[in-house]
Amino acid sequence: MTKRWKNRPEGSTWGDFGEDDQTGRLALLTPERVRRAAAEIHDGRSWCLSLPLDFPGGNKLNERRHPPRLFATVTAKGQPWFNQPLNVNGPDFTDVVSDDAVLLHCQYSTQWDALAHVGGLFDADGDGEPERVYYNGWRAEEHIFAPANTHGHDCSDFEGSHADRLGIENMAATGVQGRGVMIDLRHHLGDARTYVGYDDLMRVMEADGAEVEEGDMVCFHTGWAQRVLEMDRDPSVEILHDACAVLDGRDAKLLNWVTDSGAAVLIADNYAVEGHPSRPGEGKHAVLPLHEHCLFKLGVHLGELWHLTPLAAHLRAAGRTRFFLTAPPLRLPGAVGSPLTPVATT
Repeated sequence: MTKRWKNRPEGSTWGDFGEDDQTGRLALLTPERVRRAAAEIHDGRSWCLSLPLDFPGGNKLNERRHPPRLFATVTAKGQPWFNQPLNVNGPDFTDVVSDDAVLLHCQYSTQWDALAHVGGLFDADGDGEPERVYYNGWRAEEHIFAPANTHGHDCSDFEGSHADRLGIENMAATGVQGRGVMIDLRHHLGDARTYVGYDDLMRVMEADGAEVEEGDMVCFHTGWAQRVLEMDRDPSVEILHDACAVLDGRDAKLLNWVTDSGAAVLIADNYAVEGHPSRPGEGKHAVLPLHEHCLFKLGVHLGELWHLTPLAAHLRAAGRTRFFLTAPPLRLPGAVGSPLTPVATT
């Protein structure tokens, strides 16, 4: 057999888009659907859906993830190349040049999760023993590599991690353009922490006339990123822990809706799209059930910490829920996530 697996998870799309598929349901963003999405442009306004990439601020929300660090590039003589005149090449040159570099945690701020971000322990070989596998049966340590070091004091001590398969560059190569659909949870549910299951979601969508069709990019507006922005790089863990709506990844009906909807991607302006921690599960189960369902089983990328509030307000005032969305990640080979600056056009 040439397949990497004999068993696939129940309800998964492994193999449906090809034996070697690495982009999952992004295949549903067909040229015809992109052309149709362009018809959602009415007034030609563009909306930046990214937070500044140094938000949320600090690392209180996740101790592993830190704000970007900017550096001047350095000459061979050890001098910073910032505000440097180029008249070193002769008195007739008038250029002044600055040049910099950045240490950027890929999933610190507005981000995409690559399909290599979350896998699962699953008996893909059919031998009764679970393996560490990712979407479409790609394997830990065979296709997605951990760093060689196991101890260190800084992320630079752990170079060598690399997703040879399912890296974010595969998503970037598709262009990630299509029709966005806004589901305005905040308008209907307010700013308190609410676990949103299928029934709540259907009520919100019906109230706003929001419809999701195959290949749509679904955005869930909760207001969480707006709260983060207002905290000005000093986020309150206590306040944010109890703030705003989250999808209930333990709701089987909601997971079935994700499957049946044909959504190409799911996006939210909160920290994980779903509630984290999730509601208690039974037996052996995923800590992040929506991540497991989307990234591991379906090949549905997840967007997190997008800034959706201004766009949601505009769409509500206009009586619309749909827009044109362009949202490629950085084309960074081997990364399991990426910052981005998505643009909506209305």
